[in-house]
Amino acid sequence: MAVQKKKSQAKGLQTPRLVQWRFITVLVGVCLVFVGLAVRAAYIQIVEPDMLVAQGDNRTIRTRERQVHRGLILDRNGQELAVSVPVKAIWADPKVIHENDALKDKRRWRALAEVLGQPVEEMLALVQNPERRFVYVQRQVSPAMANYVKQLKIPGLYLRNESRRFYPTGEVSAHLIGFTDVDDRGIEGIERIFNEQLSGTPDQRRIRRDAKGRQVELLSQTKGKEPSNIQLTIDQRIQSLAYRELKKGVKYLQATSGSAIVADVHSGEILAMVNSPSFNPNNRQNVSAHRIRNRAITDTFEPGSSVKPLAVIGALEFGSADQKTIINTNPGWMRLGGSLVQDSRNYGQIGLTQIIKKSSNMGTSKLALSIPKEHFIDLYHSMGLVGDTGSNMIGESSGIFHDRRRWSDFELATLSFGYGLSVTTLQLARMYSILGNGGVKVPMSIIKDQPISEFQKERVISAGTAQAVVEMMEHVVIEGGTGIKARVPGYRVAGKTGTSRKAIAGGYGEEYVNNFAGLAPVSDPQLVVVVMINEPAGDLYYAGDTAAPVFSKIMSGALQMLNIPPDGRDVSSIAAVRGANNDS
Repeated sequence: MAVQKKKSQAKGLQTPRLVQWRFITVLVGVCLVFVGLAVRAAYIQIVEPDMLVAQGDNRTIRTRERQVHRGLILDRNGQELAVSVPVKAIWADPKVIHENDALKDKRRWRALAEVLGQPVEEMLALVQNPERRFVYVQRQVSPAMANYVKQLKIPGLYLRNESRRFYPTGEVSAHLIGFTDVDDRGIEGIERIFNEQLSGTPDQRRIRRDAKGRQVELLSQTKGKEPSNIQLTIDQRIQSLAYRELKKGVKYLQATSGSAIVADVHSGEILAMVNSPSFNPNNRQNVSAHRIRNRAITDTFEPGSSVKPLAVIGALEFGSADQKTIINTNPGWMRLGGSLVQDSRNYGQIGLTQIIKKSSNMGTSKLALSIPKEHFIDLYHSMGLVGDTGSNMIGESSGIFHDRRRWSDFELATLSFGYGLSVTTLQLARMYSILGNGGVKVPMSIIKDQPISEFQKERVISAGTAQAVVEMMEHVVIEGGTGIKARVPGYRVAGKTGTSRKAIAGGYGEEYVNNFAGLAPVSDPQLVVVVMINEPAGDLYYAGDTAAPVFSKIMSGALQMLNIPPDGRDVSSIAAVRGANNDS
């Protein structure tokens, strides 16, 4: 009995086992875990529920866009001057490339570099940073090249759709149409002026997809803006003709450059605007900046004798002369304020027609001095030689005309024969358009079907004066005139030559600017053509020998293309000329 009592007492004195404390610890830990999960769930669902929703949406929601190509640029007859073609862009995800050790396969990268024409070292340098997720490898590659890149199967290298601008007419219309950059934004010419209208925004579809990438829900759909096509007043047939003849003339005369414009007399629509030398807008590598500018609207020059009709107009309008007035130019020279004004020879007493035909500096000077200077100077503004022409083209110069407080007699005299001001080829075309339109000025336009409101029309000289001066200018292209090489077989042509020395520091140099401006047919004027030849080399440096022949070819072709009926006495000679051209 005593032994059993001692054993029971020993059991009562035993300490708790460690297993019980482990159980309690585990139980408390499990409870804390569940409490933490409950708190986290409550935080996510109540306090900040949008985080996981956003993460889920990032994995399942995608935005799909329909590719939109830039609008077309068309000529007046619907011929395409600028179109968009589908191409591909090659881009890389450096993080994916590094995760797949794609840089180790040097052979594939060398093949890629070879087909893209890039040094392999530069290409590998683009994808060296594994933190980057997007980098362009090359833009605007052809579908065939893109297919080759796809077959290389380089991890982390992808393709995306984009478009590239293509210009079917090439250098013929390059200065006028302009071009776009690599992101398809217009940066020159018509492309830049109407960039917003030509550009569109794609339709967008926001969808939800499953783990296999299949669409399971359409969340929203947004309609994009369709791009607009732009139709120009340009007639590409006349544009090509004008460019071909101008290019041939500039090359033959070894001139620095040249410009030509063909315009509709009554509507002010520009049918052709060309420059030489030009450039290929589809491949602008190594093209210098000075070849890109549209010289017909940016470059100014002293027009010389081509503005001499303004002195006659001023005298007729003011009343200091009439069509029968005789001007005494003896002895062929005079001094004004110590400066000399002279003709190439003494023409004696001549009428207004002979002043224009012989291009007499003495005659125009005396006419200019016979009217108030304010009236004479205002005539240059009203006839479109100062300010913009209304074409609204980017880069257009407003010309150079010094509004002096005081004008000396010599300054007015030189102004009458085209010195002391500078104009663009387009401004000169506008002046002759006003003469052909019976003295009514309308804005020049480059966009087709732009209506001209009545308040945009302005009569600046009387119809009788305009007709009389046009008939006087017709004598310039007949025997004894300064522009006989501007004649067009079968048509009556009126025009005026202009030859001026280029200004340099301290005076005038030995370089010339030649121009010929004219209209046809005289019986019912329809077209105006202006040709400017800059710095012709060699023995030919008068406008009658340089710009006039180019004018003749452009005007002749344009009149025939537009089916304008002949009005000249030598209509039968047209067939002979056509036959000679066909034989050559």
